[in-house]
Amino acid sequence: MLALRAGKEGGLRRMKMPEPPDGDADSLSGIVGDSPAMREVYRLLRLVAPTPASVLLVGETGTGKEMMARAIHRLSPRTDGPYVRVNCCALAESLLESELFGHIKGAFTGAIDNKTGRFEAAHGGTIFLDEISSMSPKLQVKLLRVLQEKEFERVGESRTIRVNTRVIAATNQYLEDEIAAGRFRDDLYYRLNVVAIELPPLRERREDIPALARFFLEHHSEEHRRDAPELTPAVIRILQDHDWPGNVRELENYMERAVVLAHGGPLTPDLLTPPGQGMRRWRAARARGGTDLQSLIQQLVRTGDQTLPDGTLHERIVGTVERELIEQVMISCGRVQVTAAKRLGINRNTLHKKVSDYERMSEQSVVSMQPPPPMENGD
Repeated sequence: MLALRAGKEGGLRRMKMPEPPDGDADSLSGIVGDSPAMREVYRLLRLVAPTPASVLLVGETGTGKEMMARAIHRLSPRTDGPYVRVNCCALAESLLESELFGHIKGAFTGAIDNKTGRFEAAHGGTIFLDEISSMSPKLQVKLLRVLQEKEFERVGESRTIRVNTRVIAATNQYLEDEIAAGRFRDDLYYRLNVVAIELPPLRERREDIPALARFFLEHHSEEHRRDAPELTPAVIRILQDHDWPGNVRELENYMERAVVLAHGGPLTPDLLTPPGQGMRRWRAARARGGTDLQSLIQQLVRTGDQTLPDGTLHERIVGTVERELIEQVMISCGRVQVTAAKRLGINRNTLHKKVSDYERMSEQSVVSMQPPPPMENGD
């Protein structure tokens, strides 16, 4: 893969970017990383791609699940067929059913014409089902039938449609936990989980951060028609010390910000942080060390269980964490609710209601803390 890099004189020269090892550079273009964890991902990807087996991609948000799904499709015999992506958490159940399986005219209010579903559109190719854990039980049953029998009916129609479509699913949840909680069918899990590929979070492959940072600097410098700022050892140390909760996606956003703000100048630490946050975010990340999210959650729940009175655990822990999550995401998204809702993975109307509820609760709290007015003489 070729990108542009600034030379010492400030001009642009062509540079060969690192590719995943062992060939297949065209099919794996854009995937950067040579750590042991990523080498194992590449090995499994190349083994499963030529087969018709279903694949389950598991990884935190921002680890590159869709990029891996596209790579599997490009390496498969279905590469000339369609590749269709569906975000299962973006639509309500009724709309998602129509999106996946199609409908006929008059099947429901607003169905003014026949519609081909995504499974039918992906016939002969691959369908990528992102955020599969959010699928409702009703749709899980219908998806299970497609995986088992390779057939389904459009909404409102009795005619059976047969398809030859490979399914790649992705989740940022452990489906075993969802099964234990009764939210996901175990038989569907076994159908999807023929080959599971777990994508490591960026904090577990820190040795890949310099190559990824350089790649994104080159890419966005070319995109914005600017000289790429130099990635100094001091900046690399800061990047490798950070935990990257948003993973590769977060790193790319920071590198694009650096390209824009550097304006052809050197890359300095202050260009890595969002406006108004200074180095606070980076210091907090370093202070956490290697603590992962699951350990922090377990510690929070244990502390609450030991200190909070009966009947308040759910409200105090879940409610407080949700409020803090929304507040921090709103800040990082410049308080633009549409952007924040997309980042959170919830409906923007839901987010608007929660923000309004929080503001009302804050106002009531301020009022309750105000002292009563003084009594007049003679009362």
